[in-house]
Amino acid sequence: MIKVWDYIKEYQELREEILEAVDGVFSGGTLVFGPKVEEFEQKFSTYCDSKFGIGVGNCTDALCIALKSLGIGKGDEVITVSNTAVPTVTAIVSVGATPVFVDIDKYSLMDTTKIKEVITDNTKVILPVHLFGQVCDMDVINDIAERYNLKVIEDCAQSHGATYKGKKAGSLGDVGCFSFYPTKIFGAYGDGGFITTNDEELYDKMNRMRFFGMERKKMSSGHWNGKYYALEYGPDTSNSRLDEVHAAILLTKLNYIDEWIDRRREIAKRYDEELSDTSLQLPKEASWNRHAYYIYVVSHPDRDKIMKELVENDIHLNISYPWPVHTMIGYEYLGWKDGDLSITEKNANEIFSLPMYPTLTDEEQTTVIEILKEIIQ
Repeated sequence: MIKVWDYIKEYQELREEILEAVDGVFSGGTLVFGPKVEEFEQKFSTYCDSKFGIGVGNCTDALCIALKSLGIGKGDEVITVSNTAVPTVTAIVSVGATPVFVDIDKYSLMDTTKIKEVITDNTKVILPVHLFGQVCDMDVINDIAERYNLKVIEDCAQSHGATYKGKKAGSLGDVGCFSFYPTKIFGAYGDGGFITTNDEELYDKMNRMRFFGMERKKMSSGHWNGKYYALEYGPDTSNSRLDEVHAAILLTKLNYIDEWIDRRREIAKRYDEELSDTSLQLPKEASWNRHAYYIYVVSHPDRDKIMKELVENDIHLNISYPWPVHTMIGYEYLGWKDGDLSITEKNANEIFSLPMYPTLTDEEQTTVIEILKEIIQ
């Protein structure tokens, strides 16, 4: 069986290193807020070209904390896209704000030409989603944000290591939010998330907000040492921590991330070359980007038939995402209707992802390509 994603071979290759890292945590006596988390926060933020980094429980928490730290709440509007994982929108709604969607461009990214059309007096944030491993046109987004006095939060859940004009995803806005869900380009073996920023004041605030509003760093004066003393309170604070075990695992895997992205690009290049003469629409890489290929997304009007026949050949693929958020029952209260985001909706009916992970073998990719061609022809 060939899966759209598989971690087993990766784990087998790194098993000794990972078990040694985990044993080091268990033997060290600290399971939460220990030296591995601190080391990982420093190293991953540096990797992302950011001055500061905060490990949290998951990307949804990261987005919520980022929004709250910027004072976003009831009555505020956040501009984003609908072709994203539900958590992007969940975070906006969770802080009391209203998501406002714009359609997408030929790269499946936020169409920056549509942003100004939806800005109102209530707009406070632009939240671009760097989808499938590719970064949105951040120069345009940041120019609009500056002109209208808006903040920018990057959803980097699918874009670890991706670059825009040589700069890493997560370093281009006010805040960047990452996921370490196992399927990601850079994933843990469970949940995990991360926040990046170059703003020290914002970093200090988010650092407190992820832990009950408490300040972790020791103070040189005063009657408290940073433990169990809340500087902030109420619903804006959270309990969202990246644990020592996953920090140690991620530190181990961080050594391989660029090598893995290179392999992903190699796999993507071969798909490009061997499927270019088919009726599949292949993904486009923007000239300003170095695509990290979290997933390799193609589209075809006969998608459902193609996927059914692939399953019959023991090739199991995925759709990211079959239902745009604005079409879901849970978000119908926002008032969006079918046809409002025509490109987003058309794509959702035709896209599917081919197997894409560093341990996918050449033989497995050959099988996928050959059977896919037979089905289409």
